[in-house]
Amino acid sequence: MPAAPVTAVLVHSPFLGPASLRPLADELAALGHPTLVLDLLPSVVTPPVHQRLIGAFADAMSDTAVTGPLMLVGHSGAGPLLPAFADELEDVRGLLYLDAGLPTPGKSWRDTAPAKLYERLRERSRDGQLPRWHHWFDTDPLPELVADAALRAEIADEAPEVPLAFLSEPRPSVEWDGPAGYVALSAAHRDDLAAARALGWPARELDTHHLACATDPKPVAVAVLEVLLDLA
Repeated sequence: MPAAPVTAVLVHSPFLGPASLRPLADELAALGHPTLVLDLLPSVVTPPVHQRLIGAFADAMSDTAVTGPLMLVGHSGAGPLLPAFADELEDVRGLLYLDAGLPTPGKSWRDTAPAKLYERLRERSRDGQLPRWHHWFDTDPLPELVADAALRAEIADEAPEVPLAFLSEPRPSVEWDGPAGYVALSAAHRDDLAAARALGWPARELDTHHLACATDPKPVAVAVLEVLLDLA
C-alpha cells in the first residue's frame, strides 16, 4: 500500500482566530498538500488557558477524519505550545514555527516579554481580560496589514479577549526532540529565526509581515511547503 500523505495541521495564535490561517491552508491545498485548520477560539477565554487549549486541540483532532502522519504548523503565539500539542498525538513527524515564538518550557509569556509591554497590557485590560490583539497597540495595525476590508473585519471580529492571567501561566514543560523548522515573516521574529538556524533547523525568511499568511498566502505556502519537505 502507498504511504499515507502527511497532513499539515495549522494552529492559530491564542490571540487570533482561524481566519488568520485559512488563506494559507487554501494555498497549501492548491499546491497539493493535505491541510487542516483548527478552531481553538472557545478554549482561550477562561483560565487556565494552556490546559484548556491543549485539551481543545486533542478533542478537535479526535473529531477530524484525518488519518496518517501529521506536521504541526503553529503561527505566532501557538509556537510555544507545539511540543505540548504534539504530545497529545500518535504520529507527528515534525513541528514548523510560522513567525512564532519558540518553546520556553516552564516559563510564562511574562517571564520572557519586556516588563513594560506586560504593564501596558495590564493597564489596558478590563475585568481581567486582555484587549483584542489589534488593540494592544497605540495604533490599530490591521488597516495597514490587511487591505481587504472583509478579511480585516473577520480577523478583528474573531480576535478573542484572552484572560490576562494567561500571560503569567507557566508554559507546558514538554520537550520535543523530533524534526523542527522555521518560517519567518516579520522583523519581530528575527531572533527566533536566528535561534532556529543555530539549532540547525531548516528555515526560510520572507520579507513581509506577521499576517502575510492571510494577506499574501502564496509565497508563505511555498516557503512552508519547502520546510515541510525538508522535515519529511
